[in-house]
Amino acid sequence: MTGGTGWDGPILDNHFHLNRNGRYLDAAKDFKNAGGTDIVLVHCPDFSSPPTTKQGHSEAYADTVAMAEQVRRNVGLGVRVVLGPHPAAFAHQFIAWLDSDGEQGAQLAMENYRNSIDAAVEYIDEGKAHALGEVGRPHWPVSARVWELSNTLLSETMHLAHQEGIVLQLHVEGELESTYRDLSQMASKAGLPARRLVRHYSPPNVDLAITQGVTPSVLIGKGAIEELMGTVEKCGHGFMLETDYMDDPRRPGAVLGPKTVPKRTKQLLDAGLDEEYLWLAHQDLAEELYGPSVYSTESAHSDT
Repeated sequence: MTGGTGWDGPILDNHFHLNRNGRYLDAAKDFKNAGGTDIVLVHCPDFSSPPTTKQGHSEAYADTVAMAEQVRRNVGLGVRVVLGPHPAAFAHQFIAWLDSDGEQGAQLAMENYRNSIDAAVEYIDEGKAHALGEVGRPHWPVSARVWELSNTLLSETMHLAHQEGIVLQLHVEGELESTYRDLSQMASKAGLPARRLVRHYSPPNVDLAITQGVTPSVLIGKGAIEELMGTVEKCGHGFMLETDYMDDPRRPGAVLGPKTVPKRTKQLLDAGLDEEYLWLAHQDLAEELYGPSVYSTESAHSDT
């Protein structure tokens, strides 16, 4: 039995950040000790000074790839890796470069975004990463020009994902029906099946009529279980669970703590959720979208 959750299967957190200056391996150990078996480690950029060259992006991604292997080896978790240009970092860059250099600055920012995507795809092609993300568009009000540029690049990225057979983890604005509808329509134009878009930080309403075929990765915080249970029978192909754990020493426990997904898994079982949905959330969807989880060939240290 896994970590005392009452659930014998795997437990996956679909959106988890780690920071060498944060709790780092101790946070991963907390997840494992609570019953977790697998994480999707999502690259977190240096928002204060994001890279401006393809080499810079590649070097930043290399550190996330290295952290993933250290978690596999030292903690014994399965780790899949998601690399890409965070939409907030690029929105701020668009704003700064537009203000300083106008349209020339916008073109430079777009070139930098494309370089960051190219660098991430190289890691995916090498088998060191498993999806592009978190990509998307600003989740706060921005100028019409920044919104236009962000959507242009998101559309490009969807076309690339279709051509390369890559899954996208998305960070977008919080609206429910309008956002899902827009994303589904963009994916259709790009030839990309909507289920290969994974909406990070998804609201707990997983009704297919709302999600439009996009895969929801539900932020499973306080109060989410009730709404999830109320819509789960209409969810279509399933959903995933996440904490968006930030590992930010300035904000301990943000967004949700590393023990949350194992805890909520038990609560979902107690609430009467059919185990079929947990197999989808913790194993089947992840294998379909990202491929098999990656474990270290070395034994985990015994201090976990």
